[in-house]
Amino acid sequence: MLDALSLFACLACAQAAPLATPADAIAVDVELVLAVDISHSMDEKEFALQRAGYVEALRHPDFINAVRSGVTGRIALAYFEWAGTVRDDAVIAWQVIDNAESANVFADKIEARPFRSFRGTSISGALAFGAELLDGAAFDATRSVIDISGDGPNNTGMPVTTTRDAVVAKDIVVNGLPILISPSPSFSHLDQYYAECVTGGPGSFVLPVYAASEFVTAIRRKLVLEVSGVSGPGADPGPIRVDAAAPVDCLQGERDRRFFSDPYFPELNR
Repeated sequence: MLDALSLFACLACAQAAPLATPADAIAVDVELVLAVDISHSMDEKEFALQRAGYVEALRHPDFINAVRSGVTGRIALAYFEWAGTVRDDAVIAWQVIDNAESANVFADKIEARPFRSFRGTSISGALAFGAELLDGAAFDATRSVIDISGDGPNNTGMPVTTTRDAVVAKDIVVNGLPILISPSPSFSHLDQYYAECVTGGPGSFVLPVYAASEFVTAIRRKLVLEVSGVSGPGADPGPIRVDAAAPVDCLQGERDRRFFSDPYFPELNR
């Protein structure tokens, strides 16, 4: 099991001494990491919708066409599930996607995973883990992206903005898929939170899901945009409007979880 502190330490080390790309590295248009929330706040219905969304998106002709339309006609894809930590068995390793067959193989691996859930929501830990996966990828890519989905704010581990900024400084784009199908009464502005506190990098975007009926289409649209790298008017989902009169508190998740002893936020445990 990997904790957020060790992951963040690894992230800082990698930032100071980036790994060289092997001379025989496979050229891909993008290295894409899918980071999927499986915390206890996700009920089985939401989890099933989320998983089906990724599986169907990877198998859809729009996704395959986006992959094939790139300069190299292939991408590198990795997947992991996260909650308060990232467990050792939660990762589907890097695979080159270059046609419908390879995309279906990856989708089958996701679909076959058992349902499991555990405590905590460490977006910061997930971002650090995603950055470490990208550091270890043996590909020659023009873009690196972490696609993170979730239904709640960071409440465990390092402050999310600290980790997000370190990840973005490594030329990694972070995009968000906040899930607001059953929003918490105490935290209903998750879309704004993702826009202000989680995502970052050139062309980054947030694509919220407000209803179960939107799930599959939203994930497909998000993956197509990430693979194609298309940006500009009419292409990206558009900015999430943040109410200036009610600024987003990037530590609200930690403040709401006062009963949880977190060494990074001792002032919240008094």
